[in-house]
This record gives sequence, structure tokens and C-alpha cells, in this order.
Amino acid sequence: MPINADYRGPADLPEVIPVFPLPGALLLPRGQMPLNIFEPRYLAMIDDSLRDGHRLIGMIQPDATHSTHEDKPALFQVGCVGRITQLAESGDGRYVLELTGVSRFKVVEELVVKTPYRQCRVDYFPFVDDFTARKGEEEVDREALLSVLTDFLKANNLKVDWDGVESAPNEALVNALAMMSPYGGPEKQAMLEAPDLKTRAEILIAVTEMDLAKKRTSGDPPLQ
Repeated sequence: MPINADYRGPADLPEVIPVFPLPGALLLPRGQMPLNIFEPRYLAMIDDSLRDGHRLIGMIQPDATHSTHEDKPALFQVGCVGRITQLAESGDGRYVLELTGVSRFKVVEELVVKTPYRQCRVDYFPFVDDFTARKGEEEVDREALLSVLTDFLKANNLKVDWDGVESAPNEALVNALAMMSPYGGPEKQAMLEAPDLKTRAEILIAVTEMDLAKKRTSGDPPLQ
């Protein structure tokens, strides 16, 4: 999804952003995430983002292992900011939108705010390479990635558009597979925090291989 704004580096992004804590959600740079927004606090977040003109939302996972308040869970320290690149009103009070990932960020501090949604001061500089499209993709073991994808599809009786897979650049392929993967929060967070694309692909391969091995040894039926 093309982005009208040109984000060339951390200085092009605001230091304070609204954050949307969502378990199991993984947004990566230049990846697309569909969202169905219906809670009043997040409807207000979208309205404010559009009104302010930056159209940016920080996606981040709640950290259940360190949470003491269910209504305000602790957050992981790394998330990814995305720009609203599609938005439609449903007619029943919801927003249906798509975020396109821009850059990962590290939470510096959560602010005390009057808005119903949470806001954080963030730092993008640890992930400055996110602003360079397709950086490091030549290091990805594409053959190993496609091999484990084939095994996963067979084990779960799934199909895929192989023409689209084979034509996708390594960055788009790795990030799309990571975002669509059915794994839990810790695995998604590990892929998010991977230092480079090669490592992210290796984590995805390893997690998938462990999942397949577990299914084979336990005799569990494949996912439907």
C-alpha cells in the first residue's frame, strides 16, 4: 500500500503517539494490517489521528506476564507505528481501516493523558534501518522459508497463491508470513524485535518447525 507521506528517518515521525494495545497483533514496516474499530476510546483515537493530520497509530502488544490491572495492562517495550492508508465507515458506528507499517519504536514512557486512549513517548532511532525498504533481504534463506511454508500448508490442509509468493520480494514475503502466522504473543514479539530481516525469517522458520514437530509427535489433528 503506497503512503503519501515520505518518512525518511526518525525525525519525520512524532515523539508522542497514540498506542493501540492488541494481543497477538504484529505490524511490521511496510506491512498492512486490517483493523475493525468499534470501542469508543479507539474510535476517538482514530478521529484525533485524522484531525491532527499525522494519521499514525502505534500498534503494541499488552504484556500479560507483567500486568496487574486488567483494564490497563502493562505494555511490551517495542511496537510498530503505522499510518492509516485506508478508512471506511461501516454505517453502524465502526471504522474499518488498514494500517501500513512505518517503523518500529521503543517506548520511552507512557504519558498521563486526558484522552480515553493511551499515549506514549517513543524512540525510533534503535530501528533506523526500518526506513530503508528491503534492507538486508539478500541475507534471507528464501529456500528454507519456502520449504517450511510448504510443510506448514500441507500439515494444515491450506492453499496459497504460489504465483504471488514466488514473485514477492524477500522483505514482503517474510513480513507478510510473520504477520499472518498463527503463533502467540511471545513468538510475535520475538519476530517484531528481531534485529534484521534475516533473523526474523530464522525465528519464523524455527517456530514453525517446532509447531510442526509438536503436531507430529502429539498426533494432534491439523488446524482447520
